[in-house]
This record gives sequence, C-alpha cells and structure tokens, in this order.
Amino acid sequence: MRNLDVTTLRSFVAVADLGGVTKAAGFLHLTQSAVSMQLKRLEELIGVDLLDRTGRGISLTPAGEQLLGYARRMVSLNDEMIRRLTHEEFEGEIVLGVPHDIVYPVVPRAMQQFAAAYPRVKVDLVASHTRALRAQFDRGECDLILTTEVEFGAGAEELCTLPLVWIGAPGGATWRRRPFRFASSTDCLFRARAIRALDEAAVEWEMALRSGSARSVEATVSADLGVMAMLEGTEPPHLEVIEHGGALPDLGIQHINMYGAAEGKGPVIAYLAGLLRKGFVSAKPHRGQVLRHPAKAG
Repeated sequence: MRNLDVTTLRSFVAVADLGGVTKAAGFLHLTQSAVSMQLKRLEELIGVDLLDRTGRGISLTPAGEQLLGYARRMVSLNDEMIRRLTHEEFEGEIVLGVPHDIVYPVVPRAMQQFAAAYPRVKVDLVASHTRALRAQFDRGECDLILTTEVEFGAGAEELCTLPLVWIGAPGGATWRRRPFRFASSTDCLFRARAIRALDEAAVEWEMALRSGSARSVEATVSADLGVMAMLEGTEPPHLEVIEHGGALPDLGIQHINMYGAAEGKGPVIAYLAGLLRKGFVSAKPHRGQVLRHPAKAG
C-alpha cells in the first residue's frame, strides 16, 4: 500500500500553478531544494514522471496533468478537515478594493477559493479606480487593495506588469484621422499619461467625449468614434488592440500592485493575498490573449 503525503501534493500543485519551483518555494515559504525533493519523492512513489524538465521552464507530463485534479481535491479536503476538527473557524469581513479593469477573471476565482477555505469570512469587493482605492486604503477603509500604477507606493508588492496600449473598434479607421479622437472618462488613471504621450509625439488630438462614465467611453470607441487607452489583455471582446506600426506613441507599462499583504496581518488576509498573487502570476497574458471579460478603463 502506497500513501500520498499531502505536503508533497501541496508542493506539486504550487509548482503546477506558478510554473516553476522558485515561485512555488516562495509561495509555500520553503527552500527550492525542499520543493524539488518533495517532487522527486512524489515521482518515485508513484513511479512516473510528473514534470517535463526538458525545456526552459517546467511543464506537466500527461501523468502530471492527470494527477493535478486529484491533488487539488486532496489538499482542499485536508485543509477543510483540519479547520473543522481543530475548530479553526474564522469570522468577519475583509474589504478588498480592485480597479474595474482587472477584476476578471482572477478576482472572482480567488474569492471563490477563499470562500471554500473560510466560509464564515465575507469578502466585500469594492470596484473603483486606483486613486480612490489608494485613498480608501490610507484611511483604513480597505484591508487589501490592488492597483494599476506606473510606480510603486510605500508598501506595494508588484504582482505583474502589463503594457498600456491603444484600443479601438475592430477594423476601425478613426485612429488614422487627425485630429486624433481620444476617448477617456474624466477620472481614468490613464488619461493624463495618454495625453502627455500624444503631446510629446506632436500628435494633434481632441477629446471624443466628455463623460465620467466608462460605459459611455466604451460605447464611443466601439462605434469607431474614438480611441482609448487600456491595459493589454483587459480589452472586451468587441474592441481590439490597434496595430499602428509606430504611428501612435508608446504608452509604456503599468504595474499591477497589491497593498495590505505585509506580514503580521493574520492568516485570513495572507491566504486571500496568496490567492490573488498566484492568480495574477498565472494569468499574465501575451499579445492576442484576453485577461478578462467586459472591462472599464482606469
């Protein structure tokens, strides 16, 4: 009879989710050698290779892909049993602030996993703009926030970086016209940066509309009456990245940062922060992929 060790399975799941031993070791607060040893022990116990190490990164073999689903369920069941038998029940509320345009798909998935682990803790999701979220966090109104920023504020942890790009209607031509019609809500974080880039590139431009509504901006752009700036991969399916070939200025990158995940905040916030951290590391898109569903800019 061969018995699987839950700690070893937890390391295997972390490596599969994060795409490497180094990131998994950091997530599990273990050394790389300890994680590697656990994976080797698991492979020896089962008698098959679970990881393909022939390329630059680490990918799952067919046997590894088959094991992953079982491993997730066993780790989850183990954690649920420990909580219930040891009465490690937590109650309360966590206020999580997230910018509109990076809510999907990472945040709902993290909230679902968190609810399974801490069913008596409510996550109050506040979807807003980065400036407002930073102010709320500073006032103590949010326990944990995500932001999209050019730089890092005090206490920020970078989750990933995404390029800021020009977005227009599929097959649209308005971006070629001058004056360039720029569409942005009045409180969008990307507004000043996009205008500055246009001015520095000497691109003649005008505002396509004046509105504080992100939905109005999106409707204007989808009608090919304006162009907006968004994080690449966050554009909704009815809009697309403009392949302008250098005709429009580069907008640089944005950092997706997390505030409130410092040590000492307790296991509940630490667990939610870990889910968000893992989600954004795994979900970082490449050109042509979409990170989320219907989006709001800024």
